[in-house]
Amino acid sequence: MTRPAVPDYGVSTLSDLLPSIGAHLGVPGATDVLGLPDAHRYLLVLIDGLGWHQLNDHAAHAPNLSGLAGRWITSGVPSTTATSITSIGTGLPPGGHGIAGYSFWYPQARTVLNTLRWPADLSGLDVQPQLTYFERLASAGVRTSTIAPAHFAGSGLTTAALRGPAFLPVTDERNRRRRVDLAVQAAAGERTFSYFYERQLDHAGHVHGLGSPQWLTELAAADALVGALRAALPDDVRMVITGDHGMVNVPEDRRLLVEDEPDLMADVSAFAGEGRFRQLMTPVPDAVASLWQDRLGSAAWVRTRAEAIDEGWFGDVRPQLADRFGDVLVAMADDGAVLSRSLPRELDLVGMHGSLTPAELAVPLLVT
Repeated sequence: MTRPAVPDYGVSTLSDLLPSIGAHLGVPGATDVLGLPDAHRYLLVLIDGLGWHQLNDHAAHAPNLSGLAGRWITSGVPSTTATSITSIGTGLPPGGHGIAGYSFWYPQARTVLNTLRWPADLSGLDVQPQLTYFERLASAGVRTSTIAPAHFAGSGLTTAALRGPAFLPVTDERNRRRRVDLAVQAAAGERTFSYFYERQLDHAGHVHGLGSPQWLTELAAADALVGALRAALPDDVRMVITGDHGMVNVPEDRRLLVEDEPDLMADVSAFAGEGRFRQLMTPVPDAVASLWQDRLGSAAWVRTRAEAIDEGWFGDVRPQLADRFGDVLVAMADDGAVLSRSLPRELDLVGMHGSLTPAELAVPLLVT
C-alpha cells in the first residue's frame, strides 16, 4: 500500500508562505524558508482549487501561469479551503490553528461546525483567537488589504482566518477590470501586502469535474486575470500565486454511502470532514479504525487521531485543539470517497479533495 504524502511543515507548506513574505517586510522573528524574492510590496493571489499537477497537465490553457518561474509546495491536512486559508492567514499548521476541515467537531458546542455555514451566534475569534499574520504585518507597519467577494466580509471563517486587513469588496466577480483596479489600489504605499481571492475554478471542478470544458474555461479565465494583474501592477510589486488544494474526480462507482453499510457507523457518534477525508468521532477509536481499514483496504489510509498526529499529518498540534480532529481519520488513497445521504450536496460533486495524495496536496508557488 502506498504511504500518504505528509506535508513538510516549516519547510514548504502554505503555512510557511506569509512568514516568508513577512521576513522581507520587517516582521520580527520571521524567516523566509521558501526563498522568495525581496520586495517591499507583495500581492498574494490565491486561486481556489489550483493544484500543481492539474496546472501542469493543462498548461496549454494557462500560458501566463505556466510561463512563470515556480515550484510546488503543499497545503496542510486536510487539503481543503477552510484549513488552507487559515494556514495562510495565520502562518500556522492545522494543528496550530484548529480549523480542522470543511466541517469538524467543535467540542465547546458539542457539535460539528460547518465552516461555510457558520452559526450566527459563534464568533470566529472564539474559534481561532491567535493573531493572524495580517495583524503581525500591521504591527510591523505594513499596509494590508484583502480583495474578495463582498459577502465574505465579517464572516466567521474570514474572522478566524484572515482578520486584520482593510477589506476591499468585490461585488461582481466577473468584472475583471474592477478587481484589477482594487489590486492596484491595495498596492499603493511604501510597504504593502494584499491578498486576492479567486474561486471560480474550484466551483467548476466540483460541479463539472477536473478537466471538463467548464473547468478549462475557468482555468483560462484565472490565467487571463493573472495576466491582467501583472500588466496593471507597478513593476516593483511581487505577485505570488498559489492554490489551496488540488482535486480528484470521483467516479460514481467509487462512492461508498455509509447508509448502505450500517456496521461501519455503529459506534460513530459524529461524522465530519469531506468525502475524501472523513473524520469520525467515537468512544472506541481503535475498534472503529480497524473496522474501516478492513473494509476499505488499500483504498484508504485509516488512522486514529493519535496515529495521525504521530505521523505529522497536522503539524505540531496544540493540546487544547487536538480533539477537534476526528477520533478516527479516513483519508482516501485512490479516487474514491465516503459519502452520506444526510449530506445531499456532496452527492452531486464530481471533483473532490481533502486527502493526502499528491494530486490534492501539491499546489503551485509561482512568482512574478
